Amino acid sequence: SSAYAFYKVLTTHCHALKLGTLADVYTANKILNAYTRCKELHIARKLFDEIPHRDTVSWNTMIAGFVNCGNLETACKILKNMRRCDFDFDGYSFGSLLKGVASAYRLEVGQQLHSMVIKMGYEENVYAGSALLDMYAKCEKVEDAYTVFEYLPEPNSVSWNALVAGFSKVGDRSTAFWLLHCMEKEGVRAEDGTFAPLLTLLDDIEFYKLTIQIHGKIVKHGLAFDNTVCNAMITAYSECGSIRDARKVFDGAVGMRDLVTWNSMLAAYLVHEEEELGFQLFLDMQRLGFEPDIYTYTSILSACFEKAHKSHGQSLHAVVIKRGLEYLVPISNALIAMYLKSNNTSMGEALKLFESMELKDRVSWNSILTGFSQIGLNEDALKLFGQMRSLMVEIDHYAFSAVLRSCADLATLQLGQQVHVLAIKSGFETNDFVASALIFLYSKCGIIEDARKSFEETPNDSSIAWNSLIFGYAQNGQGNIALDLFFLMRDRKVRLDHITFVAVLTACSHIGLVEEGLNFLKSMESDYGIPPRMEHYACAVDLLGRARRLGEARTLIESMPFKPDAMVWKTLLGACRVCGDIELATQVASHLLELEPEEHCTYVLLSHLYGHLRRWDEKANLTRLMRERGVKKVPGWSWIEIKNQVHAFNAEDQSHPLCKEIYQMLGELMEEITWLDTDTGLDALISDFDEPCESCDAKLLSAGNF
Repeated sequence: SSAYAFYKVLTTHCHALKLGTLADVYTANKILNAYTRCKELHIARKLFDEIPHRDTVSWNTMIAGFVNCGNLETACKILKNMRRCDFDFDGYSFGSLLKGVASAYRLEVGQQLHSMVIKMGYEENVYAGSALLDMYAKCEKVEDAYTVFEYLPEPNSVSWNALVAGFSKVGDRSTAFWLLHCMEKEGVRAEDGTFAPLLTLLDDIEFYKLTIQIHGKIVKHGLAFDNTVCNAMITAYSECGSIRDARKVFDGAVGMRDLVTWNSMLAAYLVHEEEELGFQLFLDMQRLGFEPDIYTYTSILSACFEKAHKSHGQSLHAVVIKRGLEYLVPISNALIAMYLKSNNTSMGEALKLFESMELKDRVSWNSILTGFSQIGLNEDALKLFGQMRSLMVEIDHYAFSAVLRSCADLATLQLGQQVHVLAIKSGFETNDFVASALIFLYSKCGIIEDARKSFEETPNDSSIAWNSLIFGYAQNGQGNIALDLFFLMRDRKVRLDHITFVAVLTACSHIGLVEEGLNFLKSMESDYGIPPRMEHYACAVDLLGRARRLGEARTLIESMPFKPDAMVWKTLLGACRVCGDIELATQVASHLLELEPEEHCTYVLLSHLYGHLRRWDEKANLTRLMRERGVKKVPGWSWIEIKNQVHAFNAEDQSHPLCKEIYQMLGELMEEITWLDTDTGLDALISDFDEPCESCDAKLLSAGNF
């Protein structure tokens, strides 16, 4: 169609040349406008230069053409030339240019134009005034937008809509809805541009009734089948927790759906963890002739994170390659995220994709960095972070958060402090995600005071930092302070989430508050509107297990509203090991071996329990089963940071450059331990109790300086 439109313009232009009518400025402007609409700016520019008697319309047409093509700089130059050629600006000149400023978010240019508008007396011109208002609103200067609005003698629906959209964009819900009320009082008809921004503010279950009321107004104004409004309604109902109402709106839009409608419904299904319905919708839209776009693919790929949908993810990867879309950075990033989150063994696939990308953005680097951090490849995460810095990749709060988590897992305090300094220099120390990672780092290293300082530096209005600090106190044996923080969080009306209750239940578990913890679990949904998830039941099982109430733990698992996963059974198995209940442990292990036959932890826990109870036959049978299934125990690693260098070890490790000296020192320590374990050694120790053991101190100090 664009090619046909261009052909028509060329034909008209040829006729005008043949007839000699280009000298008529009206005809010339009409052809000029047609060229700019076809985005043939080089031809339009040539025609513009050839027009013998240009008028203001000619100049405005060129300004609008370059603005619509995203070339604000050239549009500004044309405006300057217009002034030099003694042509006066009008409302349309300012309106077109301000539209480009709003799209480019160039506030400083918009403010300069505003001064010119005032100087030339156009502040009350509806076209220039509405464009100014829209510019300030889109640049999130809503107070300035409102000031411009007040100067308009008769604001039209465009002006009202721009103001509503501006306050909606900055999240000022009360002002945005007050403006809707004012519109109705003034008799200005609400349009799709009024309701669509307002619906973006209805993003929580508490706004469900208000969403229904707005829906009623939309129907009353005859906008129920408008695409923009319909798409926003689907998202609003989804965000308010009603997937059923979202589907009703979608079903009611038959014949008027566009690609955005399908994408909105797909996103709604995925938000509500209805992956199967999402996959079916993805197939239906193609069957009805809608070609998926980047947003569709990135959304549906996010549904393949679960292990159960891994095959769907691989199929989608094949479709992406078949359609030649694998080179698109957002789709490659979505594929990397899919492989990273599906299971730990897919890290190789994610790395292969990452390395094959010709263009990588910040998200690409952060995805791999976070992947390394989450699956325990912390040394690789630190190396990648160093590589990002050397390649001048922009480091954002996600990167800082991931690398600080790796520092925490490795207990590398000095390195973590250096990253902390870098975060301060970059201005991210008050970011919730960075602060949360800092709290985790200092808590893990046992410096809870510094964790508290990092918390105090945040705005304290988000649950992210609160949850991390509650975890920190719980894991440092200060469960009572953790619970005090929870009650303070509740009193300050900070929004609680499911992670908050994981932290609270962990605190109860660590200080033995069994009944209090169980009460929290029972009251989650009734008092706080948060239904318990798998991880909450796992915490409750740990709570009962630590109290040696295994029967109650088993009963709790049996009463769960969903099938327990491996995490819950592992928690119970760990409790069985502590309590020495081999019968229950065997039953639990059978569930685990069915769920995760290749997971080594189950075999190791059960094997240790058999060994502790001297049931050697069962232990031998379990070892044989591991061998038959090809299951190998993954060796544990230990890290120590000395003089700002991290040293890693595992059992019988021979790879360290000072391996010989380390084993010699270990041998000497073992001899001393053996000697102290004998009666003679103990008596000698008691007789010399008041004298410092200089040889032992010297050996420990030398071990710390290898």
